[in-house]
Amino acid sequence: MIQQAFEMLGLTPRETQLYQTLLKLGPSSIRDIAEHSGINRGTTYESLKQLQSKGIVSYFPKGKRRLFTAENPDILLNLAEEKRNRLNKTIDNLKNTIIPNLHQQQPDYHQTHVRYYEGDDGIEWVLRDILNVVSQQDHKEYCVFSSKPIRPFLYRPFPNYTKQRVKLGINVKVIALGDGGEEAELSERKWIKTEGSVDASYIAIYPPKCAIISLASNNFPSAVVLESKDIAKAQQIIFDTLWKML
Repeated sequence: MIQQAFEMLGLTPRETQLYQTLLKLGPSSIRDIAEHSGINRGTTYESLKQLQSKGIVSYFPKGKRRLFTAENPDILLNLAEEKRNRLNKTIDNLKNTIIPNLHQQQPDYHQTHVRYYEGDDGIEWVLRDILNVVSQQDHKEYCVFSSKPIRPFLYRPFPNYTKQRVKLGINVKVIALGDGGEEAELSERKWIKTEGSVDASYIAIYPPKCAIISLASNNFPSAVVLESKDIAKAQQIIFDTLWKML
C-alpha cells in the first residue's frame, strides 16, 4: 500500500527506500545512506538527484562533504495535490479542446462499429451500456422490441436493472411481441398479438446504438451492438411509426 502510494507520486521503489532511509538517519552523507540502504554509492547518488529534483530531498554543505536530508513527510501531500490539479486540468483540456479537435480530424463519413458479446457477462455489459449512454442524454429515453421467451434470461445477470434505470430517471417504451411483460415505473408498453411460438429476441434502440440480444442453443445468450447514427435513426423511425399504429 505504501509503495503504491509512492509510485502514484512518481517515485520508484529505490527512491522510496532511500527517502525512508534518510528519514530514519537524518542529515547524512552519500556513503552512510548507501551503507544503510544497501544500494551502491553511484546508484544512491543518481537517485538522490532525482529525489532532489522532485523536492523530496535537499542537501547542504558541511566542510568538503554534502549532507542530504529528507524533507518533512507533509511534502508528499503537497505533491499529491499538485498532481491532482495537473490531472484535473488535463481532463478539462481533453473534454473541451483535445477530444473535440480529434473528432474533427476523423473522416467525414458514417462508420458502423459492430461488437459481439456472449454469456451473462456480455448481456450485463450491454444492459449497463444502455444505462450509461441514455443517462448522458438530455432526453433520457430508449425503445425496445421484446419477445416473451427472452425475458427470463435478459435480466438474470443484472437483476436490479430496472431499479437502476428508474434511479437514473430513464424512460423506456416497449413493444412486446406476444403476451406477458410487467408494468414498471417510467415505462410504457404496447403489445403485438402473435400466432404460434415466437423466437427469443430483444432489440434496444438507444441512439447512436442498437443492441440485439438472442438465445443460441441451450439458452446461451449472445448480443450484437451496432454503433451507427444512421442505423439507430432508421430503427427509431420504424419503432415510432409502429408505436403510433398500436
